[in-house]
Amino acid sequence: MTHIVYGTAGLAPWLAKSVDSGETTLLVDAAVAQNPITEHVRRQIAKARRNETLIVLDGPGDADSVRELAGRLTGTGLVLAVGGGSLLDQAKLASLLCGDQDAQRRLMVRQRSGLLLLPPLTKRAVPLFAVPTTLGTGAEVSTVACLAYPEGKRLITGACLRPDLAVLDPVATATLPAELVAEGVLETLFRLTSGYAGDHEDRPTEDALVETLAARMAQEGYAVARAHAAGGQAEDALLLEIAKLSGLAHNEFMHFGRPSFVNKGWLIANELSTGLGARKMSAVAVVMPELWRRIARGDVRLGSARRLARLWTRMRAAAPAGLPSDPGEGIAALIDAWGVDRSLRADTATLDLVAGHIVRSWGTGLPMLGALTRDDIDDFLTCAVSSTAPHDFPRHTGAGDHHMRKEVC
Repeated sequence: MTHIVYGTAGLAPWLAKSVDSGETTLLVDAAVAQNPITEHVRRQIAKARRNETLIVLDGPGDADSVRELAGRLTGTGLVLAVGGGSLLDQAKLASLLCGDQDAQRRLMVRQRSGLLLLPPLTKRAVPLFAVPTTLGTGAEVSTVACLAYPEGKRLITGACLRPDLAVLDPVATATLPAELVAEGVLETLFRLTSGYAGDHEDRPTEDALVETLAARMAQEGYAVARAHAAGGQAEDALLLEIAKLSGLAHNEFMHFGRPSFVNKGWLIANELSTGLGARKMSAVAVVMPELWRRIARGDVRLGSARRLARLWTRMRAAAPAGLPSDPGEGIAALIDAWGVDRSLRADTATLDLVAGHIVRSWGTGLPMLGALTRDDIDDFLTCAVSSTAPHDFPRHTGAGDHHMRKEVC
């Protein structure tokens, strides 16, 4: 379990009581290297009388750069990472690889699957403290990390990736533009609701927890939108609440007992953003309404219409009046009200390439997509994304047509 500290002032005691020699490697995202949060963290390292080695990272990194970073971490006593989800993912993986040759071999093996599971007994030899500077990913408490490979992005998961300590401080997110704060709320909501709606079984305790947090996220998203409309920034208390909720969305109690791979929307959105070179949340903003529309229409491969309706009723009651009762139309209206961009564009040829990569990485004998086929994914993407050339949408030309659209978008 990750220990949570609120405010960087609580960091020094944790650093001081470490049993190692005192050497700390500070990994900092180049985007926040000059921000106040970095200076606050460095003061805490000095206060704890620890030696500091500073490494500034620029960019999302890939398998090769993470392996190189692991080499630079060899011999350090503690890793302290300050940055967004991408930086934290690199820190999680590099701090694991620097002390585990078996894990390094596993992470570097070539495979077509987009998922890599680390053995349950895998241990990280180096303590890892995380200070997130973005909202939504929950990387500071999660057991997952994303990493780019030549074959595409992989989701790597294992308990050994969970940081030992997370520091949540509004100073770290105070300079985020309002639209990125709103995206952070949406990312948390997407993670929470996808597992819930994708599950067909009622689980009273877990469901109640998700429903409560989803209602809270709906309220917080509108609070961010109001602050933005008023021309101001979200207050520190609101930023801290969003950060706490983001981490809670990863909690095992939210997902206990749910089947594996119920969150098919995440697979689609992640591959769509990569394939189009778009922001992850731009992809989520177009995938989520289409996902909910299809679940509500009764596509049981994607989720439960009954459970989605129940969840949306709870969320709709918590949000301001006026949201549509239909879950798909309702979540689209909510996303628009929060100011998250849903104008992602792509032509059908590009979407077809993305669909092929989704099926290759997560389907065709792999269990993640379940019964969804290449045609299903093609159709989903075509309906979700507004094409730059609507007249080029494939027409119904017969049952054997690979591109035949089965849904009315």
